Amino acid sequence: MYKLRPLLFLNQQCSSMAAMKPLRLMRVMSQRASLSSSAGKWEGGVSMVQGASRGIGLEFVKQLLEKEKGHVVASCRNPEGATGLHHLKSKFGERLSVLQLDVTNESTIEQSAKSIGKRYGSLNLLINASGILSIPQVLQPETTLRKVEKSSLMLAYEVNAVGPVLVIKHMWPLLKDGGGSGTDRDVAVVANLSARVGSIGDNRLGGWHSYRASKTALNQLTRNISVEFARRKDPITCILLHPGTVDTDLSKPFQRNVPENKLFTTEFSVQKLLSIILNAKSHDNGKFFAWDGQEIPW
Repeated sequence: MYKLRPLLFLNQQCSSMAAMKPLRLMRVMSQRASLSSSAGKWEGGVSMVQGASRGIGLEFVKQLLEKEKGHVVASCRNPEGATGLHHLKSKFGERLSVLQLDVTNESTIEQSAKSIGKRYGSLNLLINASGILSIPQVLQPETTLRKVEKSSLMLAYEVNAVGPVLVIKHMWPLLKDGGGSGTDRDVAVVANLSARVGSIGDNRLGGWHSYRASKTALNQLTRNISVEFARRKDPITCILLHPGTVDTDLSKPFQRNVPENKLFTTEFSVQKLLSIILNAKSHDNGKFFAWDGQEIPW
């Protein structure tokens, strides 16, 4: 919700309006009426989920639409093949927008930002959910240094670290405009899905070089961004989230040794993560949380 401005400022504003020429005054009043109308139109705010075609990202879209009042923008590389999003679109109609976005192609990120700006004008929440762990014949977690390849390191870094940061870069103006407007929160929130294996302090097993390093890079880049936003006094809080081991296509080839009670459903994990996101405050800026709300060491 918008905060009431001090009476002194309003008096000064009225005085300046009185001094305006009639035509200019009409333009200013028209612009403000348009902004007021837009704020009412998007009651409940606007959320974006990047990497929304399946798994955790798709579940974020589903729960945001079911549990919150606002609108959701879902982006993925291939919207035409995103059957889960098509189903949600048929159910929730205009509350859901689907955009094409490939984190390895910055022009698609820039175009998505322009589309969101044109339709909504601001963002209250950005969730970066895309990520890769393995691709048959292309990328596999390395159990030893002997298996490390430059191509695997670069691909994991591009998708897991560089992509989300470029999304934040282009959505930044929309997030600044969304901080404190359209919802009862005083800040816009950026939530990047990381992983506990990206923690240097928690690393006792080694291995998984490409995935670990790319998530560690994401952590540092997100921390950097949070410091810059705080220094600029932008109304944006950036957090990192570890979803636990979730039963998705990403983890499926590696679930054999996961204890039954440690393999979460997407519904359970997203419910926990969404609670952290929706309760995030300015003092949480730059923090790294596990699914249970506990902070993870860097």
